[in-house]
Amino acid sequence: MSGGVGRSVPRMESNAVTTVRLEGWWPRNAHVTKTVFRILFGVIWLIDGALKFVSGFAAAFSGAITGNGQPAWLQGWFSFWATQVNGNTVFWAYFVGSLEVALGLALIFGFMRKFAYVGGAILSLFIWAVPEGFGGPYGPGATDIGTGAMYAMLFLALILINATYGPSKWSLDHLIETRFPSWARIAEFTRPAPTGSATQGPKVAVSA
Repeated sequence: MSGGVGRSVPRMESNAVTTVRLEGWWPRNAHVTKTVFRILFGVIWLIDGALKFVSGFAAAFSGAITGNGQPAWLQGWFSFWATQVNGNTVFWAYFVGSLEVALGLALIFGFMRKFAYVGGAILSLFIWAVPEGFGGPYGPGATDIGTGAMYAMLFLALILINATYGPSKWSLDHLIETRFPSWARIAEFTRPAPTGSATQGPKVAVSA
């Protein structure tokens, strides 16, 4: 610049973040619907577990694990579990039933949900892989892949819902967290919002 004093003009860089509220029926009713979904799913597991204690189930449970029609490379898997179950059928039948009852109660009352969701997914996959035989054998006439795999996907959905919407106000976990905040480490997939902040559903950050 000739004949004058140079001035530096600051560059204007926008790092602003605009908060956009999601509109719709689901965001407005998320806390109610996710709780209803969790409780209904828990009732299903509770009934499923209670049926394991019905007279005659333990005797029938021994024949639930077979490798009939399965590929040869899976026969060792089914033979191993058939040996374990047939050696103590009553124990395994009541053990699985107890896990399902405990899982159902945890879902209904919202207790230790992080462990319930992860444990429920693992249990569902175990049921799918052993007594349901991976949903097989597959061939002409096969209609589905088994309920265990679908249950595992529902638990994954619960994990994603909890990670998105945070703590459930209608749960034992929430009551415990109000007095012992550290409980959230074993109950939540996300850090609870600070006390006093309004929970108004998810927000999307958009760079401006």
